[in-house]
Amino acid sequence: MWAPRECWQLRGSEPGQKRGPRRGRGARVANRGEAGARLSAQRTVLDSNTGGARSLPRCPLRVRPASCAPRMWSSLNEWLWQDRLWLPPNNSWAELEDRDGLVYAHPQDLLAALPLALVLVAMRFTFERLVGLPLSRWLGVRDQARRLVKPNATLEKHFLVKGWRPKEPQMAVLAAQCGLTLRQTQRWFRRRRNQERPCLTKKFCEASWRFVFYLCSFFGGLSILYHESWLWKPAMCWENYPKQPLKPALYCWYLLELSFYISLLIRLPFDIRRKDFKEQVAHHLVTITLITFSYSANLLRIGSLVLLLHDSADYVLEACKMFNYAHQQQVCNSLFIVFSLVFFYTRLVLFPTQILYTTYYESIASSGPFFGYYFFNSLLLLLQLLHVFWSYLILRMIHSFVKKGQMEKDIRSDVEELDSSEGEAAQEHPQLKNGTAPTDGPRSRAAVWLANGHMSAM
Repeated sequence: MWAPRECWQLRGSEPGQKRGPRRGRGARVANRGEAGARLSAQRTVLDSNTGGARSLPRCPLRVRPASCAPRMWSSLNEWLWQDRLWLPPNNSWAELEDRDGLVYAHPQDLLAALPLALVLVAMRFTFERLVGLPLSRWLGVRDQARRLVKPNATLEKHFLVKGWRPKEPQMAVLAAQCGLTLRQTQRWFRRRRNQERPCLTKKFCEASWRFVFYLCSFFGGLSILYHESWLWKPAMCWENYPKQPLKPALYCWYLLELSFYISLLIRLPFDIRRKDFKEQVAHHLVTITLITFSYSANLLRIGSLVLLLHDSADYVLEACKMFNYAHQQQVCNSLFIVFSLVFFYTRLVLFPTQILYTTYYESIASSGPFFGYYFFNSLLLLLQLLHVFWSYLILRMIHSFVKKGQMEKDIRSDVEELDSSEGEAAQEHPQLKNGTAPTDGPRSRAAVWLANGHMSAM
């Protein structure tokens, strides 16, 4: 790819040399041919020893990226932030510049979310150790004792490289290689998997941090929006759009929410890995993109409604998990019912009938559609698909538990498997009942469904 004409020059040209007057196309072609012939003659020299010809390397073009980078960045920036892409017709970014005491939202304001996200990570680390851990002990959360495995290099290598759950033929081969019985090899892998499972205390601390944030965020956002007209009538979100001044309290809340979801994304590889890990990553990315875009396009009114609607159910879910880890099932059951009702009403009723309706129809009532309109609604639709996915899992779980009469053992936890000691004891020493051994009944299935139904920061 050729560099721009003003950004390069042939090696050997004088830096201070000035260009002559522009000439016609025919003269320029002739001069280029003469210069090319002279350059070819200079590159080919006679080797006196061998009598052959030796070609010298071509003179490369000398690029000056320092002078090109600002121009390229400026061109890219102008192309990306075209008025016709992100703003309704007959509006421009120049109209959203701060003036006459009015302050508008600007994309660069969100750069403060990056250091604030690191601050939240540090705050979470401190909170979990100074508040979450003592609270877990006070509520009676206890980690079950786990049996350690005997060191075995062959089995450990297979466990780390090829997988945690080898199939029975692979298990038989490994047993033969290690001089163990098949049952001993199965027990080794079961105990090794148990060591990798997070303890209840760690789960409780994570849930307590999210509970505190969602609780403060919901009631803080509610206090900010309570006196705003668009909270009670979403159509007011488009009044005089996009010329809507930025309020300091709304900016602080927006910045805090963005920082929190960035901190969740940073901590996600180090947190407890659940079966809906991919859905969590997709949700966090969509949420961060929505917050960033809605702020940059001055869609703070409708964006604030989306944030408040989601926080209304999240803190109930986290409280439900905390009581589940503390084995207070009656409180946990009650909170789960409340969470299910709030979740279904906010995500499957309010969100499509109020949020999606106003963004699809009322937002372009006074202007035509534009690219930002389609982009924003596509993100909201993707978020709604995640709502439907999680709602299906909740409904499936509730139906199964009501049908099996195991409501007290159902959900509310993000446990992926039965914990080590109980699961291992059940498999090694099954208790007989009416002459039959217990099978994988509703309790085991409940743990798996609950894991799939876990929704973090939705």
